[in-house]
Amino acid sequence: MSAGVIATAKGVTLGDIAKACDTSIVTVSKALTDKKGVSDELRRKIKATAEEMGYVSSRAANIKNNHIVGVVIPEKFMNPNGSFYWALYNDLVKQFSAEGYYCLIEQISQEDEDKLVMPKLVMDGTASSVVSLGQLSREYAAELVRNMPNLVLLDYYIHGLELDSVTTDGYGGGYELTSYLCELGHRNIGYIGTVKATSSIFDRYMGYMKAMIDNGLEVRNEWTLDDRDYRDFIKIAFPDELPTAFVCNCDEAAFHTIRQLEERGLRVPEDISVVGYDNYLISEISKPSITTINVNSVKMAAETVRILLNRIEFPDSDKINVKISGELIIKDSARKI
Repeated sequence: MSAGVIATAKGVTLGDIAKACDTSIVTVSKALTDKKGVSDELRRKIKATAEEMGYVSSRAANIKNNHIVGVVIPEKFMNPNGSFYWALYNDLVKQFSAEGYYCLIEQISQEDEDKLVMPKLVMDGTASSVVSLGQLSREYAAELVRNMPNLVLLDYYIHGLELDSVTTDGYGGGYELTSYLCELGHRNIGYIGTVKATSSIFDRYMGYMKAMIDNGLEVRNEWTLDDRDYRDFIKIAFPDELPTAFVCNCDEAAFHTIRQLEERGLRVPEDISVVGYDNYLISEISKPSITTINVNSVKMAAETVRILLNRIEFPDSDKINVKISGELIIKDSARKI
């Protein structure tokens, strides 16, 4: 079955409904999905006509056919000991399963990403829709959507590419973490994260910068430190003079930061405070536990499912970009000075 909209034995389509109601397919699509831009009277007429004609959405038809969703992720994000993305993938599986869909995961090697080798589950037709979990390059994402129009980016977005996406509010989270450190009395605050590596790291950095500016504090370049290259985490190049606190782009980066500071003979939080982002398992097992932003992965997964099913049913609808707000979780890795 195609990913378009069809589907009863009678073959009732959006076009049929549009013709019967003397309106456009776009208007019918908006009415059936309760989007703005349609009068209440016309919306009622369209819905009643669709019911009378026996219209069944492609979403419902695909459920009966055990529709398969591919989840593709760069292998550099899949730590064998567990990662935030494993947890997010698990939430995706549960959410799609509740809708009658199956998920298949495929990891993308750095070599395949560089050479624009498309996922096997796309090229062999196994999946007719895809969730891209964890940031791929602009070139790869552009090639992927050419081969798979039913695509949602999860936990990242790419400027200039009109694609459905679900992300956390990294800007707001970075701002809240930095503001919290300011409330504790910190005035010299650095940021750890390779700023241009992913959209989420960049957004969290921008939130950090805005909070520093709003509090009248200086953003010092020597305290903005890379934590990874294009393949993996790297050893952080700390300067001789350190701030009193670091905002880290994720909990894993915060964990590495704490360990490397300890190697220099510094104690967290007694000598320097460190905060992270995600509220992933590592933030709790770390010693000290890491103050962080809780990411609602269940809500992110639910929004991803909603958007992808909408894209399957209404392939020409407007692109949807959703940001999920987080919550500050105070633990043991930051202290008042």
